[in-house]
Amino acid sequence: MIFILHIGSSNVGYDGTHGGFGYGSRIAYGSRMLEFADGLNLVICNTLFTKQEAKLVTYVAGPVKTTVDYIMVRQEDKARVCNVKVISSEECVPKHKLLAMDLWFKATKTWLRKFEPRVSVWKLKEEKTCEEYRSMVGDKVEEAKWKGLCVNDHWLQMKGIMMESAQDICE
Repeated sequence: MIFILHIGSSNVGYDGTHGGFGYGSRIAYGSRMLEFADGLNLVICNTLFTKQEAKLVTYVAGPVKTTVDYIMVRQEDKARVCNVKVISSEECVPKHKLLAMDLWFKATKTWLRKFEPRVSVWKLKEEKTCEEYRSMVGDKVEEAKWKGLCVNDHWLQMKGIMMESAQDICE
């Protein structure tokens, strides 16, 4: 099923979703798409920038020119959109022009992590070491306070007991 979705150039009633620089006039299905985008906090990027008609039209069939292809992003990502353009010389599917969007991303600096030596758990394969580990974990589990903790806190406490015991035994 194919819907023809003309959202038009007016942003009346959809200020946060429609940028106000669309093409043509809105029809019923176009209003439904605007409601959909508004309900999901999306912005229709095609309508954010003033463009010449040739840079707005995504569908050309003889004398019929319209915009039926759209790019949407979340409201919080609206500030990252630098430009939305139609490349009229490039036809991606019959009668549809290629729609492209430029986004701005800030490169984040990756910090070097502090080296933490790994635990030599292979030593737990030895029977004597394994028995020491089991008894140490058993003792710490009995001493631990388990009342009033949620499942995640139980897991974190158990993980801490096991890791601490492995570090003590396998050094």
